[in-house]
Amino acid sequence: MYPSGGETLSPGVSFLKEARTVQNSLSTEKKPIGPSPQKNRLKFLSSKKAAPYIFVSPFIISFLFLFLYPFASAVNMSFQRVLPGQVEYVGLSNFERVFNPTFYQALQNTSVYVILTVVILTVLPMIFAIFLNHKLMKYSTFFRAAIFIPALTSVIVAGTIFRMIFGDSDGALANQILNLIGLSPLEWRYGAGTGMFLMVTLASWRWMGVNILYFLAALQNVSNDLYEAADIDGANVWQKFRNVTFPAIKPVFIFLTTISIINGFRMFEESFVFWETSSPGNIGLTVVGYIYQEGIQRNDMGFGAAIGIVLLIVILIISAIQLYLTGAFKKDD
Repeated sequence: MYPSGGETLSPGVSFLKEARTVQNSLSTEKKPIGPSPQKNRLKFLSSKKAAPYIFVSPFIISFLFLFLYPFASAVNMSFQRVLPGQVEYVGLSNFERVFNPTFYQALQNTSVYVILTVVILTVLPMIFAIFLNHKLMKYSTFFRAAIFIPALTSVIVAGTIFRMIFGDSDGALANQILNLIGLSPLEWRYGAGTGMFLMVTLASWRWMGVNILYFLAALQNVSNDLYEAADIDGANVWQKFRNVTFPAIKPVFIFLTTISIINGFRMFEESFVFWETSSPGNIGLTVVGYIYQEGIQRNDMGFGAAIGIVLLIVILIISAIQLYLTGAFKKDD
């Protein structure tokens, strides 16, 4: 029989009743509305507001640690005298020492190198690309693949091969060719003109194919309808190049010119593989090579940093002038 209202419950029955009461209260408890905090975080990371910053964060981090921080350190170091275990601020004395005959010699060598490489690595690749892009050109695919191989070669390996080709002995390949055409053998690495020839030739050999591919990519976007319209108007080869081809590849031409100027002023490997740390009469000394001599070999890091800052200013000025003359700052109509 069930207990009446006035009867007391046994301990076991009382415990079961309390357990049911707790269970009912838990089942009727309201659940949290909305997604969990973890889902909110995932939703935020995949949203349109956060996703762009996440995708560009690797570039921003690498820019901060690999460019901005070293640049700020170099600027700070250029005002210091850095010795082992000793750092002292010396004001502008490092910059006053920069402008000396050795620096002018290095700047002259670098400027000649830049002018030659800019002309060779922009004009010749453009001409070769036009020929390779012609529909009558046979085996164009093979040539496009072959011309890229030099860029994959290490500059040290290529420089060693060039030193063997242009050796000082009569048995070197270049001197044998000179003997065949009735000319005297040359000491290629001991003359100012021949030394510059070696550096420019090595750089041109390495980067000619890459620049040709840049121009070829630009030529693929030129519509044949424009050439057909030029033919109808009676335009000759030069007129079609000036009015159709060159306007289409002008952005690539400006880009390669700018890159060639920057790479020319920061050139170091082409000089190092031929003369290592020093060349006779500084005929192969470049500005970056001068930074290496002063900052690394002579352990004058402050002076080397000052040379680097001056070189940066020179590159910025020349690049700005080049971009202005080529119309890169003008807005298209």
